[in-house]
Amino acid sequence: MSTTPTPNVDRTVEGCQPADVTPVDIDAGTLDSTAPEYLRDLKRELVEENFQPAGLTVDACFDEDCSLATQEEIERVRDYVRAASFLGAARLTLRFDDVANEAKVRPAVDACAERARREGVTLTLDAPISFD
Repeated sequence: MSTTPTPNVDRTVEGCQPADVTPVDIDAGTLDSTAPEYLRDLKRELVEENFQPAGLTVDACFDEDCSLATQEEIERVRDYVRAASFLGAARLTLRFDDVANEAKVRPAVDACAERARREGVTLTLDAPISFD
């Protein structure tokens, strides 16, 4: 049993006031870095232009049947999970076309989804596999 209170979305939204911002989905390929300094400056510039990151889309590649290559790629994706959280994006979409070895990729993606959840980001897949 969790001792953390469950959020009451209805009560929270009830007290909201409209904001004059435009939600945007950012393609990770357009980011120059995932370093905190760069993300801090980007976030400030987005706020100045009245943009709010709603999501981040990351293209991934799991076409090698190699545990090391899978681990390196999922580490890269984790950097973007952290970036999404830092920017305030609620969703990260992981996009890939091929999976050389689903038995290697699925646990890595599942673990990344759990990490994203802990960071306050929902990981979604645009891929030939889905979450269990």
